[in-house]
Amino acid sequence: MPKLRVHNLSVSIDGYAAGPDQSVDNPLGVGGEQLHEWVFKTSYGLEMLGLDSRGAGTTLDDEILRAGDVNIGATIMGRNMFGPIRDEWPDESWTGWWGDEPPYHHQTFVLTHHPRPSVEMAGGTVFHFVTDGIEAALDRAFDAAGGQDVRLGGGPSTIQQYLRAGLVDEMHIAIVPVLFGNGERLLDNMAGSGLDVVSFAASPSVMHVHLGQSSGP
Repeated sequence: MPKLRVHNLSVSIDGYAAGPDQSVDNPLGVGGEQLHEWVFKTSYGLEMLGLDSRGAGTTLDDEILRAGDVNIGATIMGRNMFGPIRDEWPDESWTGWWGDEPPYHHQTFVLTHHPRPSVEMAGGTVFHFVTDGIEAALDRAFDAAGGQDVRLGGGPSTIQQYLRAGLVDEMHIAIVPVLFGNGERLLDNMAGSGLDVVSFAASPSVMHVHLGQSSGP
């Protein structure tokens, strides 16, 4: 059966998936870019940036980062991950943080309260704006994935909604050795999410924790 998966979601040691004072200039909050520095030390991360990856080699971080894209046929994200605009869309000029060719290359479903026509981007990404809730977005994403899995991209509040609804099948968190003390936490009030720790492993950069569906009470 196709799954809903969360992968390569970075959090600080004190549990924040974004730093404080998020803004257009600091979409991940002040200091939030520290959460993702481990990604761009890998060959796969460098490849995603279009940079020379030959010197990076294959590491645990690289293997786990690559695994997050295997068998993914569609993506779901919250509106905050798509961009900084809140309330009604003032126009249709904003098409995400990623430029003309976003890294998804498949149909991507953005949760929002405000309707907007779908946006086709270079490289095969199509952003659809879903106004009728998380389950409707998941149904559409599974249909679009054509039997492959769906990736839940974030941000934290969107992941929390799916966790509370018991809809997440697998989750990988990369715990980064930084302290924020403030920002947007990932796992507040998550009792009953239905996930157990399946495995964990450390690299020189981060601790990787994998969670999956509980086998019983």
